[in-house]
Amino acid sequence: MSVQGAGQRPAAPVALVTGASGGLGQALAVELDALGCRVAVHYRSAASQAEAVRAKLTHDSVVVGADVGSWEEVKDLYGRVEEALGPIEVVVNNGAIRRDALMAMQSPDDWHEVIRTNMLGTFHTCRVALPHMLRRRWGRIVNVVSPSGLIATAGQTAYSASKAGVIGMTRTLAAECGRRGVTVNALSPGFMITGMTQDLPVRVVEDMASKAPVPRFVTVEEVARGVSLFLDQDCMTGQVVSIDSGVSVM
Repeated sequence: MSVQGAGQRPAAPVALVTGASGGLGQALAVELDALGCRVAVHYRSAASQAEAVRAKLTHDSVVVGADVGSWEEVKDLYGRVEEALGPIEVVVNNGAIRRDALMAMQSPDDWHEVIRTNMLGTFHTCRVALPHMLRRRWGRIVNVVSPSGLIATAGQTAYSASKAGVIGMTRTLAAECGRRGVTVNALSPGFMITGMTQDLPVRVVEDMASKAPVPRFVTVEEVARGVSLFLDQDCMTGQVVSIDSGVSVM
């Protein structure tokens, strides 16, 4: 049974994946394409990598560059996606940066940039897509968060604050939009070897993996498969789904 007031899922929804030029973003774009979506592959600086992701997709798609921390650039991005594919009906906020340091030694500029990209960027993409979703009475927002937004990780005050903020945004936005058929959920991946984590020392990586209840890394494909759950469920909203080898329960 569908949520009262909800519309029907489009046959081929237009899905925006931010940060789609990276490892997890690529897997998310490929998964959404397999689910029948027409995907807007977003990048900030890696245009060639984004084009390579697009080449793997079978349905109509477009590559769009933008700084999600800028409201003006996100509005322009929406216009380009709408012109190429149509209004955005699925938003997967995967784009994020991480600049780790103990707060006592961290530059205010670095802290600000993490919050600007990870939290304000999520607000911008949600805000620009929501009016159409609400009018259509169907939409899906999936915010990629992190165990760092749920548990303490020394050296990650900026990143943890940004992801915890996105979790709070997810839950509150879900309460605002549910009666009009728009669901808002969060996907929390465990430790993966991606561009964001490949600079960590090997011993740190191995130690993190060994301590998890399922003592191995999560693959980007395993995480990406989680989006199918959000697309299919009308009554699932405001949730944080962790695919993290059990790290968040430790």
